[in-house]
Amino acid sequence: TPTLPPSPKIVALAVRPRIENTYPPPFADATPKSTMASSGSGYDLSASTFSPDGRIFQVEYAAKAVENAGTALGLRCRDGVVLCVEKPQMNKMLLANSSRRIHTVDTRSGVAVTGFISDARQIVHRAREEASSYDETYGAKIPPPVLADRMAAYVHYFTLHGSLRPFGATALLASYDPETKVHSLHMVEPSGVAYQYFGCAAGKGRQPAKTEMEKLNLNKADAAENITAREGVRQLARMVLSLHDEAKDKPFELEMSWLCEESGWMHRGVPRDVIKESVEWAKKDIADAEEEEEESDEEGVRQLA
Repeated sequence: TPTLPPSPKIVALAVRPRIENTYPPPFADATPKSTMASSGSGYDLSASTFSPDGRIFQVEYAAKAVENAGTALGLRCRDGVVLCVEKPQMNKMLLANSSRRIHTVDTRSGVAVTGFISDARQIVHRAREEASSYDETYGAKIPPPVLADRMAAYVHYFTLHGSLRPFGATALLASYDPETKVHSLHMVEPSGVAYQYFGCAAGKGRQPAKTEMEKLNLNKADAAENITAREGVRQLARMVLSLHDEAKDKPFELEMSWLCEESGWMHRGVPRDVIKESVEWAKKDIADAEEEEEESDEEGVRQLA
């Protein structure tokens, strides 16, 4: 009896290669947890998610955005508070006074911001609302600690919900309480914390600026030994100029304000002639320091020879 050839269907089944299941089982992690925790993969999609080692990556990313922005500085002197911001000029055609970094919240309060300016504008707007609401409710100026706490609570709210993102901005708050006759300096960070400082800094020059601030007389037991607001303007101008690298950094505009006895305890911009004088003094002081350093280096070489 002649043998019948196999049907096409059977031949196809016999020749078809076997496909193995290479997909991971359901709910299996393709990456070890230790790698995910260190890189942020899988835990940086929402501000409401903690990593296994207790970090919130969205908040850290917001702080990193502030570190890449212009430097903002604040000093609490014996007779007032001085704020200073390095505002980079992104375009040569940009008007000098546009996109300001220092704003007046109330007659007795002012704030300097750095980071994403669009985010910072919302923080400033909220601070003005809080100051106005307190005045309407209690008939008095809002105390500096209360204003700082309310600003911090507003910023912190944006780290609690997955549908929101943290603010990529930091605010330095200078205030004066007419009831207690006390002036203060606070800083509100993207994580929603607010601390009171003698001197604080935010932005790309934060660490070297803090080192320079620690050399100043800001928290002496005898208040007469601490620096004045005018001296604070000079020192802040010197810090910004010493941190600026003309070869790498873009040109910048120096914004400064103070809230002190000289301004009648009102938040005002530092007069342009005072800023100009401070910048000239800072440039001369930096040049003198560089000359002394070169002379000391040459002296060391001579001694070695």
